[in-house]
Amino acid sequence: MGYPFKSFSEENNMSEGIRIDKWLWAVRIFKSRSQATDACKSGKVKIDAITVKPSREVKLNEDIFVQIKHITKTLKVIGLLNNRVAAKLVADYMEDLTPPEEYEKEKLKKEINYEFRDRGLGRPTKKERRLIDRLKKSKF
Repeated sequence: MGYPFKSFSEENNMSEGIRIDKWLWAVRIFKSRSQATDACKSGKVKIDAITVKPSREVKLNEDIFVQIKHITKTLKVIGLLNNRVAAKLVADYMEDLTPPEEYEKEKLKKEINYEFRDRGLGRPTKKERRLIDRLKKSKF
């Protein structure tokens, strides 16, 4: 049985804002809320070029910059939510403003570290592995 005033109180909370770590987790930027909290604490999440704490409240139409691996994602808050939503519904709550160059940078990083080996050749020998390592460390 639900409380009759539950939705009313939730609407009031939504108009004020929601914690940034909870919002990042709810829109599936991070797999767990603790990962979102750690990212905020380590300075990987910024709003208006200011590093934010996990308890910072997010408001509508704010731009959030999140450093994930080698790219910086730019997100715009379209809607506030308390609970995690399905991947298909994420577009209703955030807009991805990340420039395509950032995604190209990530793709290039993956391609550089990728070694192709024909099927059936097995593992590389010690000599081949050293050659692969030398090629990876060299700058093109």
